[in-house]
Amino acid sequence: MTPSRDIARLIEIMAALRTQGTGCPWDLQQSFETIAPYTIEEAYEVADAIARGHLDDLRDELGDLLLQVVFHSRMAQEQGAFDFADVVESLTAKLVRRHPHVFGDARGLTPKAVEGLWERIKSAERAGETALAGVPVGLPALTRALKLQAKAGKVGFDWNDPLAVLAKIREEADEIEHELAAGDRAAAAAEIGDLLFAGVNLARHLDVDPEAVLRATNGKFERRFAAIERALADRGKPPQTATLEQMDDLLHQPEAAQRPEGPAASR
Repeated sequence: MTPSRDIARLIEIMAALRTQGTGCPWDLQQSFETIAPYTIEEAYEVADAIARGHLDDLRDELGDLLLQVVFHSRMAQEQGAFDFADVVESLTAKLVRRHPHVFGDARGLTPKAVEGLWERIKSAERAGETALAGVPVGLPALTRALKLQAKAGKVGFDWNDPLAVLAKIREEADEIEHELAAGDRAAAAAEIGDLLFAGVNLARHLDVDPEAVLRATNGKFERRFAAIERALADRGKPPQTATLEQMDDLLHQPEAAQRPEGPAASR
């Protein structure tokens, strides 16, 4: 098999991989359900390459994501449901339908007006459905909470002040404390879900992507914990022998003070 820029070649390769008797045993064993986690993972790999600003990696990760589309399309074709061409046709029809300001008579719209037009078109397509329709269950929980809240907000079910959301967060934290004091860990766990949901709502009111800020916090924690390990190693002390207070003190030192000095620090 030789590389090709032709999408038809990619579809042929996928068909060969899924051909009984001569194809790949692993590929033949897969189903929509087993491939779905890889599809989600590849989407995250694309986002990671973008966050790192690495365009070579982005090219490769987009290829991996495209493979997921081709893989699902091939399995659907084998069941007589649809094929890759049907996916492309459905997508192109949707793009034309949802962009009358490009392919129709609505011209000269601002980005904000385009967003409103897009939402009106989608609402018309989903006439008769609940206001929360169209939010995939398989989304990461933070992202799904954000989308559900945004849809509810469009029909008026929303706070109009971020401070009111902050008050709700405090209320949820108090409820967790109450359940812990009562010894009801199951109820406390449910209240933690409410607290996270309220936290997402505050992020939305501040025009912040909760997934993005949590990723940034994860990265900050990793850097700071690595600095704790380095600081303890300099003292000949493995983390397992340090007290929580010692590690917490190091964790909350200014991040700049934890970075190693010298040429390596600028890499």
